[in-house]
Order: sequence, then C-alpha cells, then structure tokens
Amino acid sequence: MSLYRNSAWFLKGLTEFTKGGFLSASKNFVEKDLETSMAGRSFMITGANSGIGKATAMAIAKKGGTIHMVCRNKDKAEEARAEIVKESGNKEIYVHILDLTETKKVWEFAESFKKKYKTLNVLINNAGCMMAKREVNDEGLEKSFVSNSLAVYILIKSLIPLLEKSPEPRVITVSSGGMLVQKLRTGNLQSQRGRYDGTMVYAQNKRQQMVMTEQFAKAHPNIHFSVMHPGWVDTPIIANAMPDFHSSMKERLRTPEQGADTVVWLAVSEAAVKNPSGRFFQDRQMVSAHLPLAWTHSSQLEDQKFMSIMEDLASSFQPQ
Repeated sequence: MSLYRNSAWFLKGLTEFTKGGFLSASKNFVEKDLETSMAGRSFMITGANSGIGKATAMAIAKKGGTIHMVCRNKDKAEEARAEIVKESGNKEIYVHILDLTETKKVWEFAESFKKKYKTLNVLINNAGCMMAKREVNDEGLEKSFVSNSLAVYILIKSLIPLLEKSPEPRVITVSSGGMLVQKLRTGNLQSQRGRYDGTMVYAQNKRQQMVMTEQFAKAHPNIHFSVMHPGWVDTPIIANAMPDFHSSMKERLRTPEQGADTVVWLAVSEAAVKNPSGRFFQDRQMVSAHLPLAWTHSSQLEDQKFMSIMEDLASSFQPQ
C-alpha cells in the first residue's frame, strides 16, 4: 500500500467511516425509504448471528421478511434466532449451519437450498473472515480467500437461477473501506507469495468482491447487485482481528445497527434499486469504488481473467 493511499484512506475514514460520519450522513436519509413491509419476501444472510448480519436480520424480520440465517456456529445461531423471534414477533426465521471455508459444503448447501425452497428474493453476503496467519482448508485453499471470495462466488453462481425466478431479486455484499487501498491482484489470490498480512489479505478479498459484483451485474441484468461499506463498526471481527485499532477507536466506532443501515436500505427500499446495478454504496449513497489518484483500477481484461479463475476454481469443487 502506498503512503498516499494509506493517508488518504485514514483521513477519509476519520470523517466518513466513524459514528460521527454516520450521524452526519443520516441527516440526509429519507426515512420513508424503510417504511415498507417485507411479508412474503425471503432473505438469505450469511454471518447472521452477530454484528452487522444479526442487526440486518433483526431489522428485516421486524418488517415481516422470511430470514434464512447462514451461520457457522449452531449454538450462537440458535441463540440469535431466539432473540430475533422474541423481539420481532416473526417466527419465519430459519437457521442453516455452514462453514464458508469448506468449498464443497458451500456448493452442497446452495444446491440443496434451491431444491427445498421455491423463492429467494435477496442474498446478503455478510460473513467475513480475517486470519492472523495464513491457513489452508482441507482442500488446500487459503481460508480467507475461500470464505470472503470463493464462497461468495459459489453462493451467487448457484443461487442465480432461484433469484432470477423470484420477484425483484437483489444481491448485496458487505464489503470494507479497506478495499479502497487495494488493486485486484490475480497473480496471488492464495496469498502464497510475500509476507502474510491478514488485514491486507482481507482488503484484497473485498476488492475481489467488488469486481465480482460488477461482472455479475453485467451478466445478469434482471438481478440488482450492489456492494456496500458499513463504515468502521464495533463487531467481533474488528475486536478480535484488529485489537489495537478497536481499542484506540472504540468510542468512534459505529454500532452494528448503524453499520447495517445501508444493507437494510439496499435490501428493502425501492429507492435503492433506482440506482444502477453493480455499484458501491456508503450511507445510502452510491460512491466511487476507488480513492482519487490511488491507481486501484484494474483493466477489463484483468477483471475477466479473475472471473475465469474463479469459475474454474468453483467448478472444480462442484458436486457432480
């Protein structure tokens, strides 16, 4: 990361990504955007038992939406489900247990879901993984890449047919402002070369999500795709993976509900889909996916190469 990118990103973060940034942006929110019933619409949310995912599930459940919580830990998922049901009064909350670092199981889950359920209106890729050191799964793939990128690709790829036959389908991916300091690197997707920096690997994965969203949006115009930055939020992933940042910024971090606001807006509002598909959002506004003069743009050829690599990888683990 260049000194310019680092400095520009941090200064932007202090003014826009904090709790204060949210409160400032929220003055321009149109509250009636969220005054809508979601009864009869179904939502899949990964990582829905804590943080932004749980806050998103709670908000949509209160609007009557059917929620499919995709979580790794059964006990935590069931505890979160009970809390959502109790507070929302909505019993249409379902728990699905899945470890997104296990590629074959992601495929199996998605294919099974398609057979069991007739509709899926909104897919929300929220779950995130930030590793302290490089680890590989049983398939030999780096875990952060699998969880943050390949699993997202597989879920979207597998569930597109179900989404396309459902009314007003949307796919939303929860990203990170960290992607603003990263340019797509197709030559080191598994982080095999150089020193492993979990924070930068995570940021690279988030850039990959942005490219995926842009490319899927072009290929599937009937689905509204979006990526959003929740700001700097007080969540378990920040507390556990970035303890120094968390402790120094704790009073300025957004609440999970504030972080989830734009996810919910993208998932339920009519205003959201008036924006073009395949774009990046922050605080209910479409914003640039690049810092000015940061040279993080990749070529169309590089983006297509990345998607080809993802397709080949994903297909190699697809159940026959």
